[in-house]
Amino acid sequence: MQRRFIAYGALLVMLSVGIGAFGAHLLKTVISDDNLKVYETGVHYHMIHALGLILIGLAAGQWGESSRLRWAGRLLILGIIFFSGSLYVLSITGIKVLGAITPLGGVCFIAGWLCLAWEAFSRKD
Repeated sequence: MQRRFIAYGALLVMLSVGIGAFGAHLLKTVISDDNLKVYETGVHYHMIHALGLILIGLAAGQWGESSRLRWAGRLLILGIIFFSGSLYVLSITGIKVLGAITPLGGVCFIAGWLCLAWEAFSRKD
């Protein structure tokens, strides 16, 4: 679990850098400023939560594996897909209905961080 979450986190950080560069260099002239801000919000949250995934992997190495840590990692991954992914597609295509998916990703982020906090507070060591 530890190595898997660290590896996924590193790959997702790399992907957020690539997606961010794509937006900064190629999309800047193609989409509106408002849509570019939406896109950048997706990149920002993508990066933060990919780093969080690495943190969860490190916590698993320190504390040992647990179902709460496993769920924390899964929820951050789902959050990146739903939150950031919907913002990427929304900003490029303008399909407004995708905005309904974004809050699901936000809920996944919140639940993932809550799982990590719950695990930290429940530690006896």
